[in-house]
Amino acid sequence: MTSPVFDEIIHNPVRLRACAMLAGLAHAAFPVLRDELGVSDSVLSKHLATLESAGYVKLTKATSDRRLRTSVALTRKGRDAYAAHVAALRLIVAGEATASPG
Repeated sequence: MTSPVFDEIIHNPVRLRACAMLAGLAHAAFPVLRDELGVSDSVLSKHLATLESAGYVKLTKATSDRRLRTSVALTRKGRDAYAAHVAALRLIVAGEATASPG
């Protein structure tokens, strides 16, 4: 079982929703993630850079049809951090614990 840890990096609404989406996938194309989250390229890029700096996501760039394509995936560290954050949120919602930044 995952130990609950409130994670300020993941908690931002855009980053939380991105992690939630990526948790159910092996990877997602940047435009798909952008469209599902309803944000601009620049907003998504900024949030992905934050997650990447923490080691939570990996961005892979490849050329296809002469266009640069970016794919995003949660790393093992990112999956663990997301699961721990969700566990902490569940405790908070249940009134069983207070959040302490982790």
